[in-house]
Amino acid sequence: MSEIPEIVFPRLSREQLLWIVGSLLLAGWLVWLLAPVLTPFLISALLAYMADPVVSRLERWMRRDLAVGLVFVLVTAMLVVTLLLIVPVLIRETADLFSRLPTYLEQLQNRFQPMIEQHFGWRLDRETFDAARLRELLEENFANIAAAGRATWAYLSESGGRFVIWVTGLFLVPLVTFYLMRDWHRLLDVLRDLLPRNIEPTVVGLTRDCDEALGGFLRGQLLVMLSLGAIYALGLWLVGLNNGIAIGMIAGLVSFVPYLGAITGVLLAGVTAVIQNFDFWFLFSVAVVFTVGQLIESFVLTPNLVGDRIGMHPVLVVFTVLAGGQLFGFIGVLLALPVAAAGTVLVRYFYRGYKASRIYRDHHS
Repeated sequence: MSEIPEIVFPRLSREQLLWIVGSLLLAGWLVWLLAPVLTPFLISALLAYMADPVVSRLERWMRRDLAVGLVFVLVTAMLVVTLLLIVPVLIRETADLFSRLPTYLEQLQNRFQPMIEQHFGWRLDRETFDAARLRELLEENFANIAAAGRATWAYLSESGGRFVIWVTGLFLVPLVTFYLMRDWHRLLDVLRDLLPRNIEPTVVGLTRDCDEALGGFLRGQLLVMLSLGAIYALGLWLVGLNNGIAIGMIAGLVSFVPYLGAITGVLLAGVTAVIQNFDFWFLFSVAVVFTVGQLIESFVLTPNLVGDRIGMHPVLVVFTVLAGGQLFGFIGVLLALPVAAAGTVLVRYFYRGYKASRIYRDHHS
């Protein structure tokens, strides 16, 4: 049985360690200090990163600046169409859905509570299962959310500096994105040239592996979410479900957590369908939409668009998302899986190094 070759980690001198740690601390401090100003630049960097593979492919047939311009125009046109045609429909449908939810819950209680008490003999406490009170709470929360939105807008408007930064960011993002897309590889070469020579091959190799995992996951997962949302929305609209477009898109957009999209969609669509038309075939058609959507996601979308980019067990994926939310709130939920995609590469690297090391194989050798 052949021995596994030992992975040799690059050795760093004391000066190199101090330089690396100091650079990371300084960069982190600057990011924290300049967070409001850096936000549009970070958004632009993310957009440029996701668009770079398309630009690189087009670069085979044309100059890079022309490829960047073509991609930029196409993406801008898609965003304009989305903002003008799709977003208003989604906002209207979603607002209508959430305004109806309290009424749906109250009707659900009035319809099923007597049936449960009659057939099962369970006497449900009206004060405990009070849908009317739940309706009031939901309406109060919706009012609080709207008030918070108005207060945020007023705060931005009254604070001249923050308002200027916010408005400037709207114009900066497309401009900075264009230049980053054009000079993406030059920037990477500059960063690569700054690395100490003895760790440069290792860092570049790990970065390449992280890029393959992270980039493939981000682009693939985004396409899966949009495709699944479109499938759900179209299917629910065809069967005639109220607010089917909003329910379908909500289910698709939260599908980055395994099964969460389907569960959310089934709950929303189920409650809506029962209130709208308590008919077996109508409920069956709604169930068919989600069944077909899950089959398409499992056998077509995820294997071809995402594949095994992360290589994490679904339970670990759920834990990662919950941990990100616990530590960093909503931003942590959004960043949990992308960070895990890159972190998995590093964990595997150190794991291979440990398995091939003398510590694991034979402490006597």
